[in-house]
Amino acid sequence: MGETLTIERRGEVDWVTMNRPDRLNALDDAMVEELSSYFGALATDRDVRVVVLRGASRAYCAGLDLKAGGGREGWDTIDRLRHQRSIAELVMRMRYAPQPIVSLVHGPACGGGFAMALASDIRIAGESARMNAAFVRIGLSACDIGVSYFLPRLVGASLAAELMLTGDFIDAPRALACGLVSRVVADDALEAAAGPLIDRMLTTAPLGLRLTKECLRMSLDAPSLEAAIAMEDRNQILAATSPDFGEGIAAFLEKRRPDYAGTRA
Repeated sequence: MGETLTIERRGEVDWVTMNRPDRLNALDDAMVEELSSYFGALATDRDVRVVVLRGASRAYCAGLDLKAGGGREGWDTIDRLRHQRSIAELVMRMRYAPQPIVSLVHGPACGGGFAMALASDIRIAGESARMNAAFVRIGLSACDIGVSYFLPRLVGASLAAELMLTGDFIDAPRALACGLVSRVVADDALEAAAGPLIDRMLTTAPLGLRLTKECLRMSLDAPSLEAAIAMEDRNQILAATSPDFGEGIAAFLEKRRPDYAGTRA
């Protein structure tokens, strides 16, 4: 796609690789722009149904590239806030993308890299994975790029506070134990581990998969059970009026893999 990302389309799945291995895939302005453009465009992309996000070589993403900040000496507060928001919007676009995002995390996932892992829908960790809210270790607040929102919802308030107030790393075994990741495998088995999950997602109806991600996201902040159920009811009626529903029922009764591509014709 550009200088910092490689994107491989495999059927209905995009395999997106952050590709700055010499900098442990740290985020510079070019990578932030390419990632943000990619995830923003997913909103209208009906061909991609699942996204896999990973890092090249020895890391997932080491966070913001602190050596790539030249040329900002004359910036005022508004300039800095605009730049900060451009980075934060990356995780917002990940959450609003209708496609499930599976992050394959190995090596360092720090700062902004940690935030992208948290913003993903499913996280599979390699044995080498080490994640932290690095911001607080360099004189900033740990509450950055959505971490203060995502982390307590994933691991609870106490562990989130421990990790954010100290900047300590959480390794793969502890991440699995607290539910931060769904499984841990050898680094060289990450792609293989994702395969069956992706295949099962692709057997679901396209509309149903999208509505499930949307409802999961919105239910995290639902003010009541009634609000969550109202969203679920709305989504079920939308899905039930789609041709996918008839194909799903037929495939179930006939004990075969559904052919949702045929319902789009």
